[in-house]
Amino acid sequence: MVLKNYYKILGLDTSRVSIDEIKIAYRQAAKKYHPDLNVGDKLAEERIKDINEAYRTLSVPASKRKYDRMWNSKFGKNTRTVTGAGTIINMFLGDIEKLNKNENTKKQIAKKGENIETEITIKLEDAFYGQSKQITLKDTNGREKTITVAIPKGIRDGEKIRLIGQGKTGENGGKNGDLLIKINIENNQRFRLKGCDIYTDLLLTPWEAALGTRVLVNSIDDETKIYIPQGIQTGERIRIPNKGYQTGKDTRGDLVAEVKVVVPKKLTEEEKQIYTRLNEISNFNPRA
Repeated sequence: MVLKNYYKILGLDTSRVSIDEIKIAYRQAAKKYHPDLNVGDKLAEERIKDINEAYRTLSVPASKRKYDRMWNSKFGKNTRTVTGAGTIINMFLGDIEKLNKNENTKKQIAKKGENIETEITIKLEDAFYGQSKQITLKDTNGREKTITVAIPKGIRDGEKIRLIGQGKTGENGGKNGDLLIKINIENNQRFRLKGCDIYTDLLLTPWEAALGTRVLVNSIDDETKIYIPQGIQTGERIRIPNKGYQTGKDTRGDLVAEVKVVVPKKLTEEEKQIYTRLNEISNFNPRA
């Protein structure tokens, strides 16, 4: 660590000065190197930082005494002075001032690397059961690297996975940033995820819908038999508890079966006769 000569920074020749004298010296130095009077002068910007630092230390008696002890212990016994033309030159001041001037460029501050954000799309089944997935990313040098991501069972749509230290490289010994991966869950033809419920289509024949029946319905991990009441309509929903997506360790949402009554596109001759007879005897008119 470089010990700055705060008295010289404030334009003082000795440490035997009062707090009032320090305040006066500070005001004069701060006015001289004020940013408004030295626009674009980088040296002046660094100088005013040193001036403020020196004043904060020397304007408080306790911190001034502590600083004086540190200075004297480091330079007091080994400082040699030369007198010439009435000027006393401290042999160390030149070196110290040079070190102070370059301190900000020499001082290495550890800086954490930036986080990287990306997103991947996974199948609904992979999200339900959990899955390991490999993704390929490019680093700052354009080189590809493959990372294995463990997708936890029951992850939510839009949830992010954080991989510690897989982001951009830190500077000056700082830690690497993290990799944040947003998970998008993709629906399929059979199942649609909505919150913690899973929706599926329940296809019924006209006679099943009219008469009522019992049918097997596939959930994402098994099948279950449900009762279809008489006269059920397209668009109605049957909710099957605890057959949906994970909501906790041992709890799940519901499986929601959306009814769709499907009419056969081709009829046998016998079926055609039955439909014709039904049309003749039925008084039902859904448009009435």
